[in-house]
Amino acid sequence: MTASPTSGFSAFALEPFPELQPGDDLAGTITDVITRTSTELRHGDIVVVASKVVSIAEKRYVDLSSVTPSPEAVDISARTGKPAEIVQLILDNSTEHFLATERGPIIARHTLGYQLTSAGIDRAGTEGAWLLPVDPDESARALRDALITYTGAEVAVVIADSDGRADRRGATVISIGAAGIAPLRTTEHDGKRQEETFTDMVAAAAGLILGQRGRGAPVAVLRGINYPVSDEGVAAMLHHRP
Repeated sequence: MTASPTSGFSAFALEPFPELQPGDDLAGTITDVITRTSTELRHGDIVVVASKVVSIAEKRYVDLSSVTPSPEAVDISARTGKPAEIVQLILDNSTEHFLATERGPIIARHTLGYQLTSAGIDRAGTEGAWLLPVDPDESARALRDALITYTGAEVAVVIADSDGRADRRGATVISIGAAGIAPLRTTEHDGKRQEETFTDMVAAAAGLILGQRGRGAPVAVLRGINYPVSDEGVAAMLHHRP
């Protein structure tokens, strides 16, 4: 979809943000933080949420003591240094995988269709792990609808996840779910058309604020970005859809 160009935007974190517990109302918690910090959501805002808090709210926790590693998981564990139970979860939640180097990271195609480092598995201390939401686009739609109900502001939601690249060190941020915003944007200039992974760019912009481990700010608001409204979701732009 084609959208008007954006010449500038603002972004801010919703903080301090409380530690979420499994089953908590994420939209309600976001609304409480907005009220407590005298902030407001406005029409057209994009609320970017770290996938981990969505997984926590949806109780996607796995106790590693319940995981029995296969011989393949044990072999990959020995090569990468990653716990065999975590490797097994990666295998269980992906359709294919490869090691970016001899010692990793493990790049896997999640059963949802995304290619992610470690299939999006997030360690939870030494005893557990968090899986991705069952359907990130549906999670984004539910969160968007609830936020509109709570605040009255017509907002879009993007669920973001940290991800590594097979060709370089370090992590970036990509979108895995979206609602109210088209995942792709087409730009035109001087007779040339370019299709862009728009929600990935939104997630990356928010990633400058969300940060990585230990930041403690899982929700950011981006304001002033022009975007096509759509509920297609991130799955609509995947080459390998589930």
